[in-house]
Formats: sequence, C-alpha cells, structure tokens
Amino acid sequence: MNNRGVLTLAFAIALGFLLAVPAGAQDKKGESQLRTIHGSAIDKNENPVPSSVIYLLNVRTQAVKTYIADDAGSYRFSGLDPNVDYEVHAEHDDTMSATRTVSSFDSRRDIEVILKLNRKKAAR
Repeated sequence: MNNRGVLTLAFAIALGFLLAVPAGAQDKKGESQLRTIHGSAIDKNENPVPSSVIYLLNVRTQAVKTYIADDAGSYRFSGLDPNVDYEVHAEHDDTMSATRTVSSFDSRRDIEVILKLNRKKAAR
C-alpha cells in the first residue's frame, strides 16, 4: 500500500470514530428519555390482587406485553418509547379493570397507574 492509501485508510478510521462517538452519546441521552409505567392491581375494596395479569398494549404496533403482579399486586413496565400511546389493564380470575390510556403527550417519564379489578369479564 502506498502512502496515499495509508493516509486514506487512517482518515476513514478516524472519521468512523468521530461519527461513532456522537451516536453513542445520543443513545445514552435517548435511553434516559424512556418511560416507565408501574402501579398495582387492587380489588374493589382496594386490597392488592397478587398474580393478576397486567396487559400493556403498544397502540402503534399492537404489540402486547404482559406482567404477572407480585405478592403486593405491583407491576412494572420499563424501557417504553415516550412517543407511543399505551393501553394498560389487569385481569384476575373472572374480573378485570378498566383499560387506562397513557398518552404520548404525557411528558412524565415515571407514570403510576392503579388498576382496580371491579368488572366481570365478558363471557366468551
């Protein structure tokens, strides 16, 4: 390889490093912008409902994530896109909660949603 080829290769490598650094910093910044939806599933008397199944629907993609509530009825979904609307509801045995919407216009990064299981599931 001649001197010109070595210089071209060195320049290309240096340029690659310069372009990669801002992209990495941008990912870190974007990562801090992700949102979390958490809360608890409770019954009509406001007691926790352990083992409730919590459904999180990404309204844009229609992808559904589930979470089984812990012994305190608590659930948590993290790493969520702040530019997407989500719908969340809980089910346990023959009861379910109302569906709650978390809007992309809500600027909070940490959103608490209490899901009250006070409706009978529709018969299938």
